[in-house]
Amino acid sequence: MKKIALLLTLISIINTNLLWGQAKPEWNDLFSKINQEVLTHSNAYNSLKIASKTIGHRTTGSANGHKAESYTFNLLKSYGYTNLRFQPFEVESWSRGNILVKIGSDINNLKPIKSVSLAHSPVKVNLTLEVVDMGNGVEEDYIANPEKVVGKIALVYLGILPGSKPGTPGLHRSEKTAIATKHGAKGIIVINTPANGVLLTGTASVTGKLIPIPAVCIGKEDGMLLKEQLKKEKLWSHIDMTNFSGMIKARNVVATIKGASIPNEKIVIGGHLDSWDLATGAIDNGIGSFSVLDMARTFASLKLKPARSIEFVLFMGEEQGLLGSRAYVAASMKDKSIEQIRYMLNFDMTNDPKGFSTSAEESRTLFQSIGTIANKIDTNFKNTFSVGAGLHSDHQPFMLRGIPNGGAAGGGLPKGASPCYHADCDVFDLVNEKELQNTVRYGSMLLYGIADANEIKAKHLTDEETKQFLLKNNLKEPLQIAGEWRWKD
Repeated sequence: MKKIALLLTLISIINTNLLWGQAKPEWNDLFSKINQEVLTHSNAYNSLKIASKTIGHRTTGSANGHKAESYTFNLLKSYGYTNLRFQPFEVESWSRGNILVKIGSDINNLKPIKSVSLAHSPVKVNLTLEVVDMGNGVEEDYIANPEKVVGKIALVYLGILPGSKPGTPGLHRSEKTAIATKHGAKGIIVINTPANGVLLTGTASVTGKLIPIPAVCIGKEDGMLLKEQLKKEKLWSHIDMTNFSGMIKARNVVATIKGASIPNEKIVIGGHLDSWDLATGAIDNGIGSFSVLDMARTFASLKLKPARSIEFVLFMGEEQGLLGSRAYVAASMKDKSIEQIRYMLNFDMTNDPKGFSTSAEESRTLFQSIGTIANKIDTNFKNTFSVGAGLHSDHQPFMLRGIPNGGAAGGGLPKGASPCYHADCDVFDLVNEKELQNTVRYGSMLLYGIADANEIKAKHLTDEETKQFLLKNNLKEPLQIAGEWRWKD
């Protein structure tokens, strides 16, 4: 019996260590204070509501974009931040002008179709060409019929068509545009995936610079009807568009808390403030960026000062090619401060999280020990954990330099929000206040735990280790398409 009792005691100790891992005892009380502060005084919902009504869209380089930068700066200042700065950058940017797309079987009597330009399309386009169905628009679709699209307009589905071959890659719209261009297409029409005629915008450029062919989006119903027509007859399309491209000025907004005992190590937490111009960008990325702002408010209100420094960053230009985060990383490489960044946490459309995610398996114990306390406070937080990597958000420039990255995850967008991604229905009414609070409180706990941990086991990857990490996560092909694969095989 004594042996059994001893064994049970040992199992209990092991289970406790697994659950609590790297957590510090004082985090229990501190996380409870964070929880109460957010539930009682969160300003994320109200500040996003004000910004949506008084600013509107937050397109980088526009007057509205500048208003959003100033609004954010002043909001952080009102929370008591004095170590606060703009990080200006100047880059080539794009904005839409006019568009008219007509399609039909009679080249002399084409009918207008509801459409929107995809970003980085040429400044001026006026052409009429045959339309051909290129399926999912992945490499395999073109290899199967190499000459089919040459000198014509490719019609491709944004997602993966039902009945597609297992393993068909789900490429980004910019990657599908690059593939179409490579195979000789003179234009691309992208069929959106949500129903009810919702149109999507966003960049069609893998580089953030102008593309050589026009790229437009049409609604799902219109697109699927065209696919059926193309089985019976030839179709033609006339595309007439004007756009603007030129150098613009924008500013990231950065607020810093100096670490109490390891100030030369820092955690960067960010979300992109900018949005597209079809609506106010309440979901993409109001819920992410205003969550980060409210985490900053929470830390200031509770006078939290973890061991490591924290930089709260509101990035501009994400939608047009990760412009702000690229500028941040470039500046960090120039002044060597990139070596101080121990983790990058990215909040892009993060909502109502149930767990945490990271690029580094070594962080499992730390992340789940933080999550164990969060779960003890509120069992709706399930403390799920995932490891992986992806592209096309502000963590990417950090990841490509070997910096561990992660964030809150495992939730879902507010009810009815998914079809409005990059669309004209992305408005404030979609935001769920309670779910937004959940992002702030669990995100704040994750941030504090990482910044205050005795040890962060996830290290900067060397250049070779970064290459192997990207290969493992099947990111070589999209990075090659984007011209960002810097390694020679």
